[in-house]
Amino acid sequence: MNLVLYTHPAFLGSRSQEHFARMLVNAYRARGHPVALRQPEAVLHRRLPTGRLSKWAGYVDQYLIFPRRMRAAMRQDPPDTLYVFCDQALGPWVPHAADRPHVVHCHDLLALRSALGDIDENPTSFTGRLYQRYIRRGFRHARHFISISHKSRADLHHFGGVQPVTSEVVYNGLNHPYAPLAPETALRVLRRAGLPAEERGCVLHVGGGQWYKNSAGVVRLYARYAEAALRNGDMPLPLWMVSPPPGNALRSALTQVPAQAQVAFFCGLDNDTMEALYANAGVLLFPSLAEGFGWPIVEAMACGCPVITTAEAPMTEVGGDLCTYLPRLGPDDDLADWAQLGADLLAGVLARPSAERERSAKAGQAWAARFAADAAIDSYLSVYRRVLALETACHPKGHSNHENTSTSP
Repeated sequence: MNLVLYTHPAFLGSRSQEHFARMLVNAYRARGHPVALRQPEAVLHRRLPTGRLSKWAGYVDQYLIFPRRMRAAMRQDPPDTLYVFCDQALGPWVPHAADRPHVVHCHDLLALRSALGDIDENPTSFTGRLYQRYIRRGFRHARHFISISHKSRADLHHFGGVQPVTSEVVYNGLNHPYAPLAPETALRVLRRAGLPAEERGCVLHVGGGQWYKNSAGVVRLYARYAEAALRNGDMPLPLWMVSPPPGNALRSALTQVPAQAQVAFFCGLDNDTMEALYANAGVLLFPSLAEGFGWPIVEAMACGCPVITTAEAPMTEVGGDLCTYLPRLGPDDDLADWAQLGADLLAGVLARPSAERERSAKAGQAWAARFAADAAIDSYLSVYRRVLALETACHPKGHSNHENTSTSP
C-alpha cells in the first residue's frame, strides 16, 4: 500500500501525537509500505513571539496554508494511495481527502464532549466551543474510522454525529515491551535514575496534570489511607506522582496529607525507569474521571503491578476483570466519602497475601499481552487493506465522486 499520514504540526508540541505518527511511519516502512508523513510547517508561527498572536498564526499555518499544499501534493500521489489522519482533531483537513480512500484514527472525544457541555468538570470557552465544532464539521466528511476503544467509538458516533461506512476498534499497542523485573533489578534502575526508591515500594500514580486525571482526588484518597495506616501503628507507603509539579488545587489537597507520610512528584521519566517504577510499586492508583484509553493500566499490568482504577469505560475495557474498581468521583459526590472508599480499597489491595498477589500479577501479564504493539500495527494494516479494497471496488479509478453534504456544526 502507498500510505500518506497526516499529523499535527510539530510546533504545537503534542508529544503523544508526534510519537504516535512516527511510530506508525516506522512500523509501516519496516513492513515494506511506502509512507509519507505530512504536517504543517511553522510559516507564520515562527515569525511571532510565543503568545496569542503566534497561536493565531499557527491556525493560519494549519487551516489556510497547509490545505493548499496538501491538495498540491495529493495531485502527485498514485491513485491507489490511502490517506491516514492520525487524529480526529485533524478534522478540518478531512474534506480535502473526502473523495479519495482515507481512514481517520480516533483517540478520544473529551474536548468535543466538554465543548458540548457533557462534562461538568471541564467547562469550555466560547471560542473553544466554536473550534471543536469546526473540527467535528470536518471529520464528519470521513467514511472510515479506527477508534482506540469501544468507548471512543461510541462517543464518536454519538457526539461526533458521524455516519461512517466502516468504524473499527483497535486497542492501542504498548510503546515499550513492559515486563516484570526482579525487585533488586527494579531498585537498581530507579536508583541509577536518581530516584529515592525503597525496597518496600510505593503507591504510584501516573498522570499528566490534565483535569481528567483527578490528581487532587488521588491525593485526598492517599491522605485517608495514610491516616488509617498511622492510626494502626503502620508507616504508609509513599505516594509517587509521575505528574507535573502541583498547582493550586493540588497544593490544597496536599495540606490534608499527614506529616509522617510522603508525596513526591517526578516528570520526564523514560520507559525503562517507568518499567522499574511499575515493578517496584505496591499498586497503581489511577482513578481518572475520563480517558480515551488509559495506557498506565496496561503498562502496570504488564509489569505485574495491581491496579485500582475507575469503574467506567474505557478503564473497564482496558482492565477487564483484573483491576480493582472505584466509582467515578462525580461533581456532586461527597469527596470525603469517595476518598474513604478508595482508601479502604487501597489498603485491601496492599494487604493481599503474596500468593494472591502472584496469581493476580500473572493473570495481569497474560491479559496485557493482547495489547502488543505488533498486534495493533497488524490490525491497522488489515483495516487499511479492507478500506482500500472497498474504495477501489466502488471507485475503480481510485478517486470517488462521494460528497458528504453534512456541514452542520
